[in-house]
Amino acid sequence: MKWVYRIVSLFMAVLFAGPLVWMLFVSFKEEGMKIITVLDWFSPPYSLEVYKEILGGTKLTDWIANSLLVAAFVTVLTVAAAALAGFALSKIPFRYRTLMFFVVLAGLLIPGEATIIPLYQVAKDMNLLNSYQGLIIPALASPVAVIVLKSFFDGIPNDLLESVQMDGGGSWRIFMRIMLPLCRPALASMAILTFIGSWNNFLWPFLSITDDNLFTLPMGIPTLMSQYSEDYVKPMVINAIASIPIIVLFVIFERQIVKGISMSGIKG
Repeated sequence: MKWVYRIVSLFMAVLFAGPLVWMLFVSFKEEGMKIITVLDWFSPPYSLEVYKEILGGTKLTDWIANSLLVAAFVTVLTVAAAALAGFALSKIPFRYRTLMFFVVLAGLLIPGEATIIPLYQVAKDMNLLNSYQGLIIPALASPVAVIVLKSFFDGIPNDLLESVQMDGGGSWRIFMRIMLPLCRPALASMAILTFIGSWNNFLWPFLSITDDNLFTLPMGIPTLMSQYSEDYVKPMVINAIASIPIIVLFVIFERQIVKGISMSGIKG
C-alpha cells in the first residue's frame, strides 16, 4: 500500500505546486506575449523588466513592509497576552476562573464578522482609524491561542510549581523561568499561525484604512491588480513578490506550522 500513498502524495504535491510554478514562469515572461500552446507559458524569452517596473513604480514594497510590521507586532503582543492569560487560567486560583475560561471559550463561537461594526465604532471613537495602532490593537485578542496555551500549562505538574514557591519564587518567576521554556513548541506554533493570520487579514484593514500609504498586502494587491487586468505578466509578478515572504516562512517553520494546526484543531 505504500506505493499508493506515494502516488497520491505526489499527485497532491503537483496539484498544489503547479499554480505556483506557473505563476513563477509567467512572472518572468515579457509583456504582450503570445500564447498558442501550453509550452509557451514556460519557454523563453524571459525578462526582469516587469519586476523592475513593479518594484520601482508602485507601492508594493511599502505594503510588504506594512504587512511585515503589523504582523510582527500582532504576533509578539498576541502570543504574550495569550501566554499570560493561559497561565492565569491554568495555574493561578482566583474567583470566577472557570467562568472566565468559558467566556474565552465563547469567543470561538462568535464569528469575527459579527463584531466588526461595534469594533469599527470603538476604533473610530478612539481615533484609531487610518493608523498602525488601529491595525494592530483589534487583532490582539485570540481565544484559540489562550485555550491552546492553557492546555499546555495544564499539562505541567503543580508539584514542580510548588517546589519553586517553597524556594521563594513568585508567580512571575514561575511563569518566566518554568512555564515559558517548557511551552516553547506551543508558543512557536501559535506565533507562526498568528503571523500568517495577520499577514492574510483583509476585512479589518479594508474597513479601517483609507490611506494607501498604510495599506497592507491583502488590501494593496487587489487595488494594484485592477490596473493590469488585460495582461497576465504584471499580476503574476505582483503575486510572486507578495508570496515570497510567506513561502520563506513556511519553508523555515514547516514542522511548527503543521504542529500548530494539529494542536489548535484548525482544519484547512
